[in-house]
Amino acid sequence: MKIRILSVLAALATLFATACGSVEESPDTTATEDGPTTTQAAVGPVSVTDARDVEVTLDAPAVEVVGLEWGVIENLVSLGVMPVGVADVEGYKTWVSAAPLDETITDVGMRGEPSTDALVALEPDLVVATTDLAPNIIEQIEEYAPVLVVRAAAAERPVDQMRDNLRLVAEAVGKTGEAETLIENFDAAITEGAAALSDAGLEGREFTMADGWVDGNNVSVRAFTAESLVGAVGEEMGLVNAWDLEGDADYGLAVTDVESLTNVGDVEFIYYANDAEQDPYTTLDGNAIWEGLPFVQAGNVHRLPDGIWMFGGPLSTEQFIDATVDALTG
Repeated sequence: MKIRILSVLAALATLFATACGSVEESPDTTATEDGPTTTQAAVGPVSVTDARDVEVTLDAPAVEVVGLEWGVIENLVSLGVMPVGVADVEGYKTWVSAAPLDETITDVGMRGEPSTDALVALEPDLVVATTDLAPNIIEQIEEYAPVLVVRAAAAERPVDQMRDNLRLVAEAVGKTGEAETLIENFDAAITEGAAALSDAGLEGREFTMADGWVDGNNVSVRAFTAESLVGAVGEEMGLVNAWDLEGDADYGLAVTDVESLTNVGDVEFIYYANDAEQDPYTTLDGNAIWEGLPFVQAGNVHRLPDGIWMFGGPLSTEQFIDATVDALTG
């Protein structure tokens, strides 16, 4: 994948080299089924219809932007727009490595409960939030600055929703061309990942993707079903998602326990954790049920590297693709 990596680096270099210049006029518009629609030129007034079906109008593409969810923050950075404020900077740096933040970023509080005072003090052109943020908080922020709301996730179309979110943010900040480059690179990563898995004889191989947590002596397993973003991407690479669970309507996630893993069978068990928290699956060493599972006995348990955000944009999802291919073929 060296060619794609070089292409991404070159594109990012171009983005940041031109970040201080003017935005050229572009005729690009975005209209996808069930997705956002926009009506704007890349120069001058911007009018974007967000996930609430609210028209957000700006005098010009936003430059001073605050992000209140890690996925939209990643999108801003990957588009070449470094936010002036971010919700939970420390958490972002712990869990998201694909699009690093500048050291000068102002922390505006928790993702679910940002500080209005800290946010207003930055005098942003735009605040980007998701449908996960409570409507009353969004309304409070709108008294001081325009708010663009993207749908956090959509289990019925997880990959397309990720693309739509990037395009919607890009319209608001005048970076539609950059968004299309990111999407093209992402699509190429899926194609390359599928080819690598096929070459390794893994096309059609069953897999499960999970994270989890420890509560006392119990381990809860959070399953990324085929309706989750990374679960769907795995299937686009030719794998078969083996979770037989119904996920939530947005993220496609379901919670189960170790005992239920006896129903999974012979799969590639892929999971992610973070050294900032306890790895739930290493705590199962010596657990008879866990150690008796076919994928454990076969050595097919794969922890992905830290810092890959499974609810992010194209760059984080490319990290998932590369890490999954490495884990399964390495």
